[in-house]
Amino acid sequence: MESAILRQPRQFAVHVLNGLSIGILVALIPGALLGELAKALLPYVSSAQHVLDATTLAMRLLPMVIGVAVAMQFKVTPIATTSIGLATVVGSGVASRADATFVFVGTGDVINAGLTAAIATASVLLIGERFKTYTVLVMPTILIVGAGGLGVLTYPFVTRITTAIGHVISDFTALQPVLMGILIAVAFSVLIVSPLSTVGIATAISLSGVAAGAANLGVCAAGFGLAIAGWQANSRGTSIAHFLGSPKIQMANFIRNPLMILPVMCSAAILGALAGMLGVQGTPFSAGFGMSGLIGPINALHLMSGGWTMFNMTFVLGLFIVLPVILCLLFHLLFRKFRPWMSAEPYRLDFE
Repeated sequence: MESAILRQPRQFAVHVLNGLSIGILVALIPGALLGELAKALLPYVSSAQHVLDATTLAMRLLPMVIGVAVAMQFKVTPIATTSIGLATVVGSGVASRADATFVFVGTGDVINAGLTAAIATASVLLIGERFKTYTVLVMPTILIVGAGGLGVLTYPFVTRITTAIGHVISDFTALQPVLMGILIAVAFSVLIVSPLSTVGIATAISLSGVAAGAANLGVCAAGFGLAIAGWQANSRGTSIAHFLGSPKIQMANFIRNPLMILPVMCSAAILGALAGMLGVQGTPFSAGFGMSGLIGPINALHLMSGGWTMFNMTFVLGLFIVLPVILCLLFHLLFRKFRPWMSAEPYRLDFE
């Protein structure tokens, strides 16, 4: 295996981030597409439970999928690929020991999962073919115990990053509603394309009410804004995945070119202000999802006075879909006019 890429840190990091994006896309999109629908059908269709079980299990296995996706970016052997996947599970924090068993909770820390996968992959590239016929014995052991163990050691420190950012977001909630809405929406529109978990931050600080509604609209701005910006460069399926799945698939592109998020931030600021003025609400669980699985708009409807009335449904449709599309299209065209370098190319994704 070629270790020359280790001498190109930027390229190595881009491969890891691409693997992270693909892993998140594969493991989380089924739940995003079917989760809320299955919950709605469950009282009437018992087989909907299978959909919930399957998609929940896929989400729990996100660290494994991330590890495998990162490994595939480097075209390593099947032995190395599966070992990297297992090492990532060990280091992600998704599993905790309870007496004589292990309990899988959430999806683990995405940043630490990526870090563990990077350590394991770098180890594979450094080891190369040194063990020859003993590779099948030595490689899994080194990666699962060694790289996975390093992930376990870094986990407490990495999670402090999420905690610290959560405290900053929490401070925003003490501000006047419109200003709070602007700051939270803009913050979440950026966080959703970073390795940080918006859902993890929202639940950690119990983000609720108007603050959660603003966060949802910020994520919506990112989903629709990035889909529109990359519409000419990406396939239709990939573009739709930005708002029905997760804008986080643009993570590698965002790290390479942070300025690409500026039009999204402008749209998010307006939507956040509207959340503050109109009292759009959400819950800690829904705050980091936006349009994904329709979780944001459905929760907003549940919390509105009168519930699922025609007026409320039209209001939510306009605020969560129509207005974000109009704003994102407007700011995309404005930035393209006055900043010609903001073409569709920086938003290109090669998943096909």
